Amino acid sequence: MTDRVSSGIPSLDELIQGGFVKGSVNLISGPTGTGKSIFGLQYIYQGLKKGENGVFISLEQELRDILGDVKDFGWDFVSHIKNKKCIIEYLPIWRLEDLTITVLEKIKSINAKRFVLDSLSLVCSKLEPEKIRSEITEFLKELRRSGATSLLLTEIPEGSKGLSTFGIEEFIVDGIIVLHYLEFVSGMSPRSLVIRKMRRTKHGTDVYPINITNKGMSLIRK
Repeated sequence: MTDRVSSGIPSLDELIQGGFVKGSVNLISGPTGTGKSIFGLQYIYQGLKKGENGVFISLEQELRDILGDVKDFGWDFVSHIKNKKCIIEYLPIWRLEDLTITVLEKIKSINAKRFVLDSLSLVCSKLEPEKIRSEITEFLKELRRSGATSLLLTEIPEGSKGLSTFGIEEFIVDGIIVLHYLEFVSGMSPRSLVIRKMRRTKHGTDVYPINITNKGMSLIRK
């Protein structure tokens, strides 16, 4: 039986046989405003409630801004950070090699079971085109060896039919969840989710509407 790690999103686990495969690396992609950061932070927070330490690394936002963004959800990250159960940190690191070393150190320092990077597209934008695949592949290998179950958030252009920023990432990750935002949709949530790929997992294949309330993100199931 395959060990699973809960996504932290109500109803999503039911669609992926109980959660992400333990130790896997998964891509959470979508245009701006689709809820990628909320997804990642909720994944970490729900893990903390289960006693699973977590690391959230942002290459764009500082800690005070991240905590401000989730204040309305009532997620108390501060106490977990003080108790060394959680690390949320802004890292202005542009070399993937340096990022890898730092991430592994932080995962090891608190024996983290969950890891989120926000975002993979930002750090990869600084890589030489011919090295993107090899360097991302090595990064993923190290994440899998760490024992943490990882989510890599990545931007895709508005209206793009691609699954990732560079069209490479989707081939080397273990799972892909794509978030969408449909404007001018009357009478229903504009946000939705598609499970595009999930290795070793029988998963749902429909388009699932997403709701974001003061309790966080959840799927709207019929």
